[in-house]
Amino acid sequence: MSRAKSLKRQEMEKQAPEIRITNFDEVSLGFTEEMALIEANRCLQCVKPTCVNGCPVNIDIPAFIKCIKDKEFEQAIHVIKESNLLPSICGRVCPQEIQCEQECVLGRKHEPIAIGALERFVADWERKNQLKACPECLPPNGIKVAVIGSGPASLTCAADLARFGYEVTIFEALHGGGGVLLYGIPEFRLPKEIVKDELEIVEMLGVKIKYNHVIGKLLDIHDLEEMGFQAFFLGVGAGLPQLLNIEGIELNGVLTSNEFLTRINLMKAYKFPEYDTPIDKGKNVTVIGGGNVAMDSARVALRLGADKVTLVYRRTKKEMPARREEVLHGKEEGIQFLFLANPVRLIGDENGNVREMELIRMKLSELDESGRRSPIPIENSNFKIKTDMVIIAIGTQANKLLLKTIPQLKLSKKGYIITDEEGRTNIENIFAGGDIVTGAATVISAMGAGRRAAKAIDQYLKEKLG
Repeated sequence: MSRAKSLKRQEMEKQAPEIRITNFDEVSLGFTEEMALIEANRCLQCVKPTCVNGCPVNIDIPAFIKCIKDKEFEQAIHVIKESNLLPSICGRVCPQEIQCEQECVLGRKHEPIAIGALERFVADWERKNQLKACPECLPPNGIKVAVIGSGPASLTCAADLARFGYEVTIFEALHGGGGVLLYGIPEFRLPKEIVKDELEIVEMLGVKIKYNHVIGKLLDIHDLEEMGFQAFFLGVGAGLPQLLNIEGIELNGVLTSNEFLTRINLMKAYKFPEYDTPIDKGKNVTVIGGGNVAMDSARVALRLGADKVTLVYRRTKKEMPARREEVLHGKEEGIQFLFLANPVRLIGDENGNVREMELIRMKLSELDESGRRSPIPIENSNFKIKTDMVIIAIGTQANKLLLKTIPQLKLSKKGYIITDEEGRTNIENIFAGGDIVTGAATVISAMGAGRRAAKAIDQYLKEKLG
């Protein structure tokens, strides 16, 4: 413990705020080898590593950190990829502070090990050295499994099934793979070249990816069954945006974060006219919401040239679901935060363009049954702010395009698929996981769901087919 106490937790270098708001390059620059070795030496190598339990995919964290300490970086990536084929992604966007790092024994009295940064270091080392570690697969068994969607839950499920020997095909509606990793997370947090590289690892396992295949329109589950698929994993996410039910929502300059970020991330609108995708660029932008999507939208708007970006959230900073690191980065970059406020009306000019937002101040109730404090409007506390662009980032819901073609599939009141803990639905050969089951959640939790579902699919097929 004395050695660990004497070493301060290493912090990644970042682009300076005044520079990074002018570009879409990655903000955090990662560990150098020296920093990674110092951080790895802080690890206590616990006999009972609680950090592993905090990881939704159960990476052997002490083992890969010991490999770093011993400068066995290639072995470290092999250890990680036994549980997680997307380490470059997870090392960047997973909320380690409320998962593995929160369970770190050292963190009880000191700063926890920077597990996420070390995972990113190993993955970046692998890319820099042009290596592509790929776990071994069992011999092919000739049994076909279809995976719908190519987000983190689907990629994890498909990869594990391929390792079990199944013939796996992913059907993706868009022209690129990765789901929310591709269209939802900006380049400055997750470079798309990294998503592309991680997808290639999944394909190296033998997984086929068919793009521009909208299952539920082009084909349905029955069609896929006739093509010989024996089991199905639905990982289609929850990409239908929620809207505000307030006056003025139809004004020009009001859009959802889904449209805004998809145009930016998938269609490269920030490089217009190099890419043929125009995008509105407000000068006084207001973002409504408190999650990572809201933070991403606000930081993108700033990089597009906004003079002022205000994030409106109806609770306090303490209740914001966004990662603390992203909130800090946004604050450094000049994002303004308006807490305990909620919009009640949008006001436009004679041409139908949004010009003002009327809000009401809020207060928080006592803790409710869910453990959260509900926001309550304060009577006669209305006020107005100027704005010429409003981005709504208050959450998403299930898209029913595919689900309508499976009417017997049981759904919750909110339209999400009902499953057990292993991803089994009420239809024996259909499994599901990720946001389509839980609603919007983290990348790594979706991956955990994909991993559990793969095991359940394997068990089902072995029992059915002998």
